[in-house]
Amino acid sequence: MQACLAEQALLFPPRSLFATPTPPREAETLVFASFLFLFATFLIIVGLRRKEREDGMTPPLVELRNVSVVRGENLALDRVSLRIEQGEHLCILGPNGCGKSTLIKTLTRECYPIAREDSSIQILGKERWNIFELRSLLGIVSPDLLAACTTDATGLDVVISGFFSSTRVFPNHQPEPEHRERAEAALAKLGIAHLAKRPVVEMSSGEAKRTLIARAVVHDPQTLLFDEPSNALDIAGQVELRETMRELAREGLGILLVTHHVSEIIPEIERVVLLQGGRILADGAKQSVLTDERLSELFCVPVRLFREDGYFYLHA
Repeated sequence: MQACLAEQALLFPPRSLFATPTPPREAETLVFASFLFLFATFLIIVGLRRKEREDGMTPPLVELRNVSVVRGENLALDRVSLRIEQGEHLCILGPNGCGKSTLIKTLTRECYPIAREDSSIQILGKERWNIFELRSLLGIVSPDLLAACTTDATGLDVVISGFFSSTRVFPNHQPEPEHRERAEAALAKLGIAHLAKRPVVEMSSGEAKRTLIARAVVHDPQTLLFDEPSNALDIAGQVELRETMRELAREGLGILLVTHHVSEIIPEIERVVLLQGGRILADGAKQSVLTDERLSELFCVPVRLFREDGYFYLHA
């Protein structure tokens, strides 16, 4: 409405601007005043249009502002501010003990920040979420979850458990036929349909990891969070994992990788955040953040960075 009124004012300026006859000097003043009026109206319209566009913008997946988290007696995160867009491919890189796990648990609402007036966490533009609804939007693949799923539960049961945010199908759960169909489709998509009836405890590390990825994608999340995904994998398993991550990224899923291995950063990841001592050391485009100097500072040891076929490797 405001934009329309401003546009009408632009088309129909006050009559006084066109009054005649007018002496020469007054005419010059009137022309200048008319110019100022039109220019001011133009700025108002531009501002209103910009506000309309901003109001209709897609909210970020995650936005943290001055977030601090204490675990035990340690300040695990210290005033961290971070914005992650929906569909973005991003890596959070840092050594062990830098706060990566705490950051993940903060995003999944397993840890809560210190309450401050200047501190906030928003996920998809909201500060309050149903935990189970939130976990259906963010598929998680982590060592903790893998350990919890490594039981006599079958591959199919573990994938179905993703609908209930659990690690297996318990007696109180009531899976629908659609759940089974989608779980079988997720296993087939990951090339592990043959693992549907095999207990996870009898799977190899690579097979169990792929089963966990199937569990993460079964409810069509917007983003997949990979926490140290190559742990316990041999070379073949690591190569297979990276190819799977690349395929999922190309399909349009957002990839949030949390790791201390530079070699896990797939070419599709465009942004890297360096985390050290609970604080962000650097945040930006991959090419500018991944340098010998910054990584030497991050890991507190002199390192050299190499690149081959889109991947990065470190040598001490």
